[in-house]
Amino acid sequence: MQDTGRPRPSWLPATGFTLIELMVAVAIAAILASIAYPSYTAFVRRSNRAAAQAEMMHIASLAQQFFLANKSYTNLAGMGNYQVSSQVRAHYDCWTNFDPDHGANPSPDMFILTCDPTGTQYSDGTLQIRSDGTRTRNGNASEW
Repeated sequence: MQDTGRPRPSWLPATGFTLIELMVAVAIAAILASIAYPSYTAFVRRSNRAAAQAEMMHIASLAQQFFLANKSYTNLAGMGNYQVSSQVRAHYDCWTNFDPDHGANPSPDMFILTCDPTGTQYSDGTLQIRSDGTRTRNGNASEW
């Protein structure tokens, strides 16, 4: 529609948004984002923890099979050169008490598998599973 310089007739609808309407829409979007983002990050953290816990249970199962075959957990660090999944490695540093990098001198009839959180998962806490089935997060079994 070409501007002719004449006032617009009252029967034509107004076009566009006022600045106030735009600011209200932006404020509503900001409030929704401030509520949604923390929920999203908590969901991602729980999802990463669940993946690590599942991987730890799988490793513990393999360790039990290793123990049945070898009557000892002593060489568990070399257990078939098992590699933790890339999803878990991205958020946790997992090791057993037989890992030479951690310098432990464990008993041959027990193992401890530990996953220390890294990066954005850091606030989640250390996950641990023992050969007797004890599972803890930050030393608390009720939080596993």
